[in-house]
Amino acid sequence: MLTEYTTPGTIEVRDDETLYSLLTERIARTGEDTVIASKKLGPGRWQDVTTGEFSRLVRAAAKGFIAFGIEKGDAVTLFSSTRFEWGVLDFALAAVGAVNVPIYDTDSAAQAERILNDSTVRLAIADDRERFDRLDSVRDRCPALRQILMMDGNALGALEGMGVSVSDEELEERIASVHADDLATIVYTSGSTGAPKGAELTHRNFLSIVRAGYECLPEMICEGLPRLLLFLPLAHCFARYIQYCSIGSDTGVVGYLPDTRSLLPDLRSFRPTYLLGVPRVFEKVYNAATHKAGMGMKGRLFAKAVAAARAWSRKEQNGEAHTAREIAERATYETLVYRTVRGALGPNIKFVACGGAPLDPDLAHFYAGIGLPMIQGYGMTETAAPFTVTRASDNKIGTVGQPAPGSSVRISEDGEVQVKGANVFVGYHNLPEKTAETFTEDGWLKTGDLGSLDDEGRLAITGRKKDIIITAGGKNVSPIPLEEEIVKCPIVEHCVVVGDARPFIGALVTLDPESLPMWLAAHGLSVDTPVDRLATNAAVHEEIQTYVDRANAAVSRAESVRKFVVLGTQFTNENKCLTPSLKVVRPAVNRVFAETIATQIYGDKR
Repeated sequence: MLTEYTTPGTIEVRDDETLYSLLTERIARTGEDTVIASKKLGPGRWQDVTTGEFSRLVRAAAKGFIAFGIEKGDAVTLFSSTRFEWGVLDFALAAVGAVNVPIYDTDSAAQAERILNDSTVRLAIADDRERFDRLDSVRDRCPALRQILMMDGNALGALEGMGVSVSDEELEERIASVHADDLATIVYTSGSTGAPKGAELTHRNFLSIVRAGYECLPEMICEGLPRLLLFLPLAHCFARYIQYCSIGSDTGVVGYLPDTRSLLPDLRSFRPTYLLGVPRVFEKVYNAATHKAGMGMKGRLFAKAVAAARAWSRKEQNGEAHTAREIAERATYETLVYRTVRGALGPNIKFVACGGAPLDPDLAHFYAGIGLPMIQGYGMTETAAPFTVTRASDNKIGTVGQPAPGSSVRISEDGEVQVKGANVFVGYHNLPEKTAETFTEDGWLKTGDLGSLDDEGRLAITGRKKDIIITAGGKNVSPIPLEEEIVKCPIVEHCVVVGDARPFIGALVTLDPESLPMWLAAHGLSVDTPVDRLATNAAVHEEIQTYVDRANAAVSRAESVRKFVVLGTQFTNENKCLTPSLKVVRPAVNRVFAETIATQIYGDKR
């Protein structure tokens, strides 16, 4: 088994290129009349925006920033949901060499205050009144912050008005002063492993991985007429990266979706060809299809179709031939099941891309088996999102693929994944000691993740170094495989395994409010039963125990979950147990539910 792999090839980024160049180079190649973006006007209504109009809005906003007094290297915050104006302002900031410091739309006023002061933000732009007020409430404690604008209050128009005094020549002079190795953004990590840190990323960091995307996934990003419906938060590098990929391609169109309350109708009306999501998004689509099928004949047909899809995918991956019976069955399932599931993601969907958290291989095989390849990637904020990715022609489920051309990955002696490439960040803002700790003496980024490489250099992630639990008996236990099996239970939303310095392994489980009604109805229980009452329901425990038993079957008794507790509440952003990108914050869970763990799992007396 390999311990180090470098993908052949190189990715070229000129010193004079910036993120703004993605737009200007597309216009140079394709003209100003192609559609580059869409913004939602209402239910089922989208307004297409051409490259020429997008460029005009970007340049007008860029002039406004100059008129406001934003100098090259100054920090500007976007505090907003994913929307069209975010994309325009992002490119305008890149054009003038300002540093985009995004804040998650779910962040509190206190969290925003810390970011504004740490990065010395001079101008902030919120999307709506509620987030504007959040910023305004801490404005007096942010001495560098000069003004707050609001997108709903026509921030683009205000910037355009301010910029009328700035000439084209002055704008072009500023654009020419910005280079690939200048700082483009400071992105504050979501804090799943500690206090958020500001990762400094340059234009070159992003451009190198965007260009790598064109080489590694041309079928998804470049070929035909690719359409991306973007609903993940643009404060997250994962969403921002794919925005750049779409806008920088010749025919890509990105649709900005501010919220997901009407996601399924929006998918049907926008007609994306590919989607980017975290595992929970695709789990919900699968669970919704399962619940819709129900428990009768239709449910049995769906279950057989699911098993057939997974078996088909595994045979495809192993290079095995399909039998005549399997081919005939597949044709039936395609008509009765598969076409409908794919259609839930839009009538033109061809690919789904998943990252941000571990994905259940059974789920990936299901999507692949119904004709919808699940592209998987691995990366972090510090690598401008993706570092490795499976290719459409080499989509080995269970791995997260190979690095970008010219980039390297290795496994250290203690099993840690370490990476080196052009998209690796500069360092943490104002934290030189933390930056030094993050790199090895020979310049590799220490990811904190555990993994392995197969003989072709494909990476598999097996856990996190800091997540290893050491029981009182000295047994080292990786919680992630146990958690991944337990959350397969259709009524479970999250699972966190505990047991550090304890005599045995336990688990905290939260219930999924969206999946519960169908399950309750099928089991003769009232769909209106409160979650806190269901936490002690015998049938609920019995259902979850089935999946706990499956998880335990794959490990030794010392590693098995001996006792679990169903919580009567959820992990949320508000109780700090979830990051804005929906990752579970393990230390916060252990802290918030410390008494539950102590008394209900381990029987401590309080």
